[in-house]
Amino acid sequence: MRTGTSYSKAFSKMIWFMALLLAIFTAGCDRDHGTEMTPPLTPPTVTFVTPANASPGVAINRKVTATFSVPMSSATITAPGTFTVTGPFVTPVTGTVTYDGPSRTATFTPSVNLLNNTTYNITISTGAKNTAGTALANPFIWSFSTALTPDTTAPLVSFTAPANLDTSVAINRKIIATFNEAMDPATIVAANLTVTGPSGSVAGAVTYAAGSFAVTFSPSSNLATSATYTVMIKGPAGVTDLAGNFMAANYIWSFTTAAAPDTTKPQISSTNPADSATSVPIDHTVNATFSKAMNPLTITTANFTLMDGVNSVAGTVAYDVPSNIATFTPLSPLAFSTTYTALITTGATDLAGNALGSGVVPNPWSFTTGAAPVILSPVPLGAAATFGSFGGGAGITNQGILTKINGDIGTTGASTLMTGFHDLSVAYTSPNPGPAAGCTYTETPLNIGLVNGTIYTAPPPPTVSCPNEGTALTFSIATQAAADALTAYNQLAGMPAGPDPGAGSLGGLTLAPGVYTAAGGAFLLQGSDLTLDAKGNPNAVFVFQMASSLTVGGPGATAPRSVILINGAQANNVFWQVGSAATINAAGGGTMVGTIIAKSGATFSTAGNVNIVTLNGRAIGLNASVTLVNTVINVPAP
Repeated sequence: MRTGTSYSKAFSKMIWFMALLLAIFTAGCDRDHGTEMTPPLTPPTVTFVTPANASPGVAINRKVTATFSVPMSSATITAPGTFTVTGPFVTPVTGTVTYDGPSRTATFTPSVNLLNNTTYNITISTGAKNTAGTALANPFIWSFSTALTPDTTAPLVSFTAPANLDTSVAINRKIIATFNEAMDPATIVAANLTVTGPSGSVAGAVTYAAGSFAVTFSPSSNLATSATYTVMIKGPAGVTDLAGNFMAANYIWSFTTAAAPDTTKPQISSTNPADSATSVPIDHTVNATFSKAMNPLTITTANFTLMDGVNSVAGTVAYDVPSNIATFTPLSPLAFSTTYTALITTGATDLAGNALGSGVVPNPWSFTTGAAPVILSPVPLGAAATFGSFGGGAGITNQGILTKINGDIGTTGASTLMTGFHDLSVAYTSPNPGPAAGCTYTETPLNIGLVNGTIYTAPPPPTVSCPNEGTALTFSIATQAAADALTAYNQLAGMPAGPDPGAGSLGGLTLAPGVYTAAGGAFLLQGSDLTLDAKGNPNAVFVFQMASSLTVGGPGATAPRSVILINGAQANNVFWQVGSAATINAAGGGTMVGTIIAKSGATFSTAGNVNIVTLNGRAIGLNASVTLVNTVINVPAP
């Protein structure tokens, strides 16, 4: 026999279940206007902001907006302390807050222009509540930095659907136009967008989707069949951008309807990351491409969610109308080695009001982020650290008169294997006016290379006027440098293999610190430059492992390529472990970066080229010679 307590518990569960069913029913309501309601107890979210988080160069006369996932209580949005802007530091910015119900967008209008070249912080507090009285779960905070000048450029219509002169347009289709920049929601009203057809003006609702910069006209009833309609967006004294600039002229286009409505459900045609993807970067956005044009007002954080298994990921959602791509951008980097699940609900509808259907692409879909990078330490080079170039036991050859080594060079072979160089350890006379003097190594008038350091070789001395080089001591130093270079090579080769981000091709990539391994054995840098991003860490280390060759640049006159260091990256912390030979900018020109240690030596440029190749690093051949043609090498500071 049940006690009163048991009946009470059963009754409570029944009430909870009925409430859940009611919430689910409510979530599906009002989709035609893109204002899907979430269960009353589900906190609303901020789905899009302008300016975007961390945006630089924002015009000083720009308004600030925040768009919500569901309809909000206007009184709570405009209440003091709900929508605040501060800067510089914590100085409050005076202004007014308004709320546009159809677009679910709050707008902060500063009383005067913002300061130039200043960072501002914006907060939407938990005082913001939806129409059911449920507040944001947490304050929403973002920032941006201003430019030096105001925005005085008129906005433009960049895309329409239907397009101008389209035929066979479904009679239940919404009409959409996107702008080239964010617009003021308060100006996206029926008075500024009109549709006319065979019977005159068409009744309908005008809404603005901030995440798409798009205005949508939703006819009150289906359009007439096989009829021509004309749409006009009012320019002068009509729609404005967030800086108050009007369009320069009215925008007008037309289309012709078909004989039937559109009843085909949209599908997700692809996702990025793909389902089951691994090693996804933690700063990756999540994208979904649809099979047809979607209603921008339905592509929100209410219908596009990202979970780490338990918790929702805070972020913003934007929809690009021309490409049919929705993008979820997390507010902060994802966690390492974590599986995330993305979901787009049936609350997302197309322009005819058809809810998202299932397709061959999984929805929801999951992916896993990459492991935390190993914090690498610079590889010690020992006695090899001062060398700009080292030619193993085979020597170094210079061709041309523009070569300059700002560092030492050496070989474990005899001094006769170093050709086309001199250093300044003793008085030097160029071979052009007469016989060479000082520490010269087989220079000719066409092959002169300056070494702003010392040349280390095995005996004999290169000339009688240079008795302190080519000795047992210089041979000992060269021998130690060769041994230390081999140790460094083995350490680099022994590091755990890393990814091959470009399938062997490094051109056009921007890489974070870490180990990168050529899956096919060789790395090729052609077509575009390679950028190494230290992300603010001057101690960041980059290691490139290849079982065979390294080729930078191509043979053509316009083909030299460079390695570019940004955000604190240092040449001394870049290493290239080459299993065979390295060929650097055979056409001349370009800037290479890092310490290259190649088993089979290295070649810079090609004989006859006068365009200087620059290496900020070292070129070390373990078992073969190094050839330099009009090459400048700058040994990095330790």
